[in-house]
Amino acid sequence: MSPRPSATALRDIAAALLTRAGLDPAKADAVAEILVEGDLLGHTTHGLALLPQYLAEAEKGSMSRSGEPEVVSDFPAAVTWDGRRLPGPWLVLRALELAAARAQQYGTCAIAIRRSHHIGCLAAYLKRVTDQGLMVILTCSDPNVCSVAPFGGRREVFTPNPLAAAWPTDGDPVILDVSMSITTNGLTKRLHTEGKRFPGIWALTADGEPTGDPAALYTNPPGTLLPMGGLDHGHKGYAFALLVEALTGALAGHGRADPKEGWGATVYVQVFQPACFGGAGAFRRQTTHVAEVCRTTPPRPGVERVRLPGEAGLRRRAEQMIHGVDLHPAIMPALQPWAEKLGVGIASR
Repeated sequence: MSPRPSATALRDIAAALLTRAGLDPAKADAVAEILVEGDLLGHTTHGLALLPQYLAEAEKGSMSRSGEPEVVSDFPAAVTWDGRRLPGPWLVLRALELAAARAQQYGTCAIAIRRSHHIGCLAAYLKRVTDQGLMVILTCSDPNVCSVAPFGGRREVFTPNPLAAAWPTDGDPVILDVSMSITTNGLTKRLHTEGKRFPGIWALTADGEPTGDPAALYTNPPGTLLPMGGLDHGHKGYAFALLVEALTGALAGHGRADPKEGWGATVYVQVFQPACFGGAGAFRRQTTHVAEVCRTTPPRPGVERVRLPGEAGLRRRAEQMIHGVDLHPAIMPALQPWAEKLGVGIASR
């Protein structure tokens, strides 16, 4: 068995490819870091699997390779940027840095970003915030794409509209990253490519019939993904999808009501400093207590123990930082043509 590549080696490969594709070095490093972090946490459809698509976007100019975001508005605790289709990971990392700094002074800061490029795995951003003792909410939509039907409908309106959040405890942070659809576009595409089915009834055909076949999303007209909750409780995922639309497109002032520009994201990030509310110590006392109560809850039959959101990902990350990254087998073959085209050696890294 070949040794697993290290996270450092994978970041170097990704950054080299992105730099050769024309991204500024700082932007290339940011994108590489977030994509590899996605794989470290086990989000294999939203890690380096995205890199070939990002390179193609940079090559054709749909992803801006240099420049700065435009400041649309700037109040002490509320900021809006026009991302000018710059790389999403770089924009989000910049936004988190600014939001964290202002939250230290004002208790909280929210930043909306319109016209960002795709931002990758939301969970990949969160630990850097909780490591500072802060709480974070991060969500995004893509007004250029739709694949999810509103509950009761059979035509696509939304993207999966993920909502992520994280907060510190006296132990590991709680980290959640949940789509408002049953599954993501990335996993749907992978299963369709591999000729596999969903584990359950996760989609509708174009005629509105429930199905477990990802191919339903690739007909003309296409079928749709069901909202989180599926046929029984999809009204909940639908409602949360509307909330994400309000936090992203509505607050940023740019979304589904505007002309499409290509694959991208509209982003909302908010950081909280618990010390400015009930106190940092009191915050951790509460979050640690709730986490411990959940962990020690007696499990139902067939369940080993109750886990917290993000626990498995953090454990996977720690293991892969030591033993190398267990990449999905399709990733390196997909990168090889780009490595040859851009003159980046990847086989020996």
